[in-house]
Amino acid sequence: MSPSSSTPRDATEAIDTPGASLADVGEFGLISRVTRDRSQPAATLLGPGDDAAVVAAPDGRVVACTDVLVDGVHFRLDWSTPEQVGRKAAAANLADVAAMGAVPTGLLVGLACPADTPLQTLEDLASGLWVEAGLVGVGVVGGDVAASATLVISVTALGSLEGRAPVLRSGARPGDTVAVCGRLGWSGAGLAVLTRGFRSPGAVVNAHRVPEPPYAAGPVAARAGATSMIDVSDGLLADLGHVARASGVLVDLWSATLEVPARLVDVGSALGVDPLHWLLTGGEDHALVATFPPGAPPPEGWTVIGAVSTGEPGVLVDGQTYEGDGGWEHFSR
Repeated sequence: MSPSSSTPRDATEAIDTPGASLADVGEFGLISRVTRDRSQPAATLLGPGDDAAVVAAPDGRVVACTDVLVDGVHFRLDWSTPEQVGRKAAAANLADVAAMGAVPTGLLVGLACPADTPLQTLEDLASGLWVEAGLVGVGVVGGDVAASATLVISVTALGSLEGRAPVLRSGARPGDTVAVCGRLGWSGAGLAVLTRGFRSPGAVVNAHRVPEPPYAAGPVAARAGATSMIDVSDGLLADLGHVARASGVLVDLWSATLEVPARLVDVGSALGVDPLHWLLTGGEDHALVATFPPGAPPPEGWTVIGAVSTGEPGVLVDGQTYEGDGGWEHFSR
């Protein structure tokens, strides 16, 4: 993501023209607008403006992950503001870094969109990326822009393990406890409200628009000896299923430990849905769920919700197979 001296003068002037679209300013005009007046943290040794960024990696290893968000699939601009979409795109990746027990160090952004996309939409989207990045003290260090019939945002997050081993999905062992940190079910409830044409209650709807991952809890869990960890992006059952299969273990969740917030009880009553379903299967809250060895209580802020045992790899709820959809999966029928 590097501004060019070859940017036409009229395009440069159009950068600040109200109502301008991407077609009016071009790729480099857009890059100039979304990168100017942005300060980078100390970990960014070289930010936007060259062929590649340079980010410090004192650990000698770099944690890296990518998520792609597509308009109409992962977000809708009639449901969310561009800034909220930007925050959500950043959060999905920063939560993945935290789930490895790492701390974020930078974001890279790929953007593809139609030429008639309003420049203000893209600037607000970039602002959202910067707002979320700022929550963990990192910057948007570079990226790319391309033309597309659909608005697509691809975010790559980088992170540092700070000398620790990564916390993998494959580390859960029989006897471990299962614990969660962060909100569950809120985004799923918000999506249910939006799909029925409502825009309130605001707290629930906004939880779908902008998740609140507990970023700091990932490194804390790693230091506390977490044996496995994952962020809840597709649903608690689905994501713990990844852990169970990778670890070759059986996970049993205890529904009585999953406290259903009063707001979700109200929404569930209004929509005719058991709110526990959202806690078990709702994705995009990006809470962290981890396993801890026997005798090692989870850190403050974590709640024990189940246990790991031997058996056919999978996830049970109160010793039984959960009846119904277990969470989100792309390309499923």
